[in-house]
Amino acid sequence: MHNPGTATPERFPAQDLLADGAQYVAGRQTKGTSGRRHAVVDPATGEEVATCELAGTADVDAAVAAARAAFPGWAGATPGERSDALHRFATVLAERAEDFARAESLQCGKPLKLSREFDVPGTVDNTAFFAGAARHLQGQSAGEYSGDHTSYVRREPIGVVGSIAPWNYPLQMAAWKILPAVAAGNTIVLKPAELTPLTSLMFARAATDAGIPDGVINIVTGTGREAGEHLVGHPDVAMTSFTGSTAVGKRVAEIATATVKRLHLELGGKAPFVVFDDADLDAAVEGAVAGALINTGQDCTAATRAYVQRPRYEEFVRRTAALMESVRLGDPFAPGTDLGPLISHAQRDRVAGFVDRARAYARVVTGGEAPGGDLAKGAYYRPTLVADAAQDSEIVQSEIFGPVLVVLPFDTDDEGIRLANDTPYGLAASAWTRDVYRAGRATREIKAGCVWVNDHIPIISEMPHGGYKASGFGKDMSAYSFEEYTQIKHVMFDNTAVARKDWHRTIFGDR
Repeated sequence: MHNPGTATPERFPAQDLLADGAQYVAGRQTKGTSGRRHAVVDPATGEEVATCELAGTADVDAAVAAARAAFPGWAGATPGERSDALHRFATVLAERAEDFARAESLQCGKPLKLSREFDVPGTVDNTAFFAGAARHLQGQSAGEYSGDHTSYVRREPIGVVGSIAPWNYPLQMAAWKILPAVAAGNTIVLKPAELTPLTSLMFARAATDAGIPDGVINIVTGTGREAGEHLVGHPDVAMTSFTGSTAVGKRVAEIATATVKRLHLELGGKAPFVVFDDADLDAAVEGAVAGALINTGQDCTAATRAYVQRPRYEEFVRRTAALMESVRLGDPFAPGTDLGPLISHAQRDRVAGFVDRARAYARVVTGGEAPGGDLAKGAYYRPTLVADAAQDSEIVQSEIFGPVLVVLPFDTDDEGIRLANDTPYGLAASAWTRDVYRAGRATREIKAGCVWVNDHIPIISEMPHGGYKASGFGKDMSAYSFEEYTQIKHVMFDNTAVARKDWHRTIFGDR
């Protein structure tokens, strides 16, 4: 990494950590060898932060080799030893929290308050959680299930994990990929998005400084087409974990299945936000705006489709639009900023295209434009509310990944739940009601990996995150993630000490 652009020490105090390159292999940073460079851009200004040399296939090979060499020692460490290392890791991350927050806001454009209060504390908490969870990798207890044998189950690490993380939550996604894998005894090569490599590299450096052995955590920064596909298809990679769009997830699955790898996919979402007529409307409006706009809507669990029972529909639209209009766009580092830019001008233009096309068949109640003035250089887009679209329209069915909420009415409870399930996705959803029976029905019948009741977005380290349907399969966070990152082995002991078993007669006949 070099050419540190316009980022001042105040905006990015950890800049010196990235001087030696955007790859982190066997405990040291190096430059990529693909011959291609990529500029990391501050989306709030459009200005270059730094330029990195991207990884080629040789860099991926080196990272996989380092992870493979580190695997026997790390897998052979006791759960307590891995736990101690992760506890030290959590301490180092907490000490560097401000550096991480500023780097995350700089590369993503998210408000500093979001990085400080959500991304970084969440990552520290995930690390502390997996430090404890590393000691709890038990299988089922021993038992004599056949009568003549004692059986038990072992959980064993898989090997080298090759993971690919997205650009919307670079630090948290790096943690979600790395922590359960290494807590379970695996080693890992992570490819962050080339748009946002900074905090992934800082994360790996912090792991080394905490005493996690070289080669356990490796980072390769390159394109999906070159570095990503080579990592997924690498014969020495035993498992692939990918978070990103459903379309790219399909390609990842194609490559991974060619070598029969373990596969974990966390893909797109189009979360419904179902407001019944008995809901606390104050809470629902607040929740809709917060749930739709967090991280500028670049969140696969963001509230994107609000279904509101008809008696409350017009009031919900009016009040939600008014609250959206009060949200303050601005410099991510300014204390008064609520909403930052999208990740890039290309992403902003993509979001604008959805809204512009929707004008032909729906009502844009507020927003629907990029701001001018001081914000014109950045990838900003105003919070947008769209009403009266048809259920089968593009803006209702497709993942937009921006600060856009679509509102539709429904009449009966049956219709509301049917509409909530009527997209290919099933990652997250919420139901808003004071009726315990309505809430119970919604949680049972909405097909999503997470259903909130009277809230939308909160996640916790102890609970799993993952989807249904086209949103993928497998779980991040929680003890359930160990099901993704361990192999189950059945061990069976004969207890009889008898040479001739009764079942042998099926082979030896009546002899």
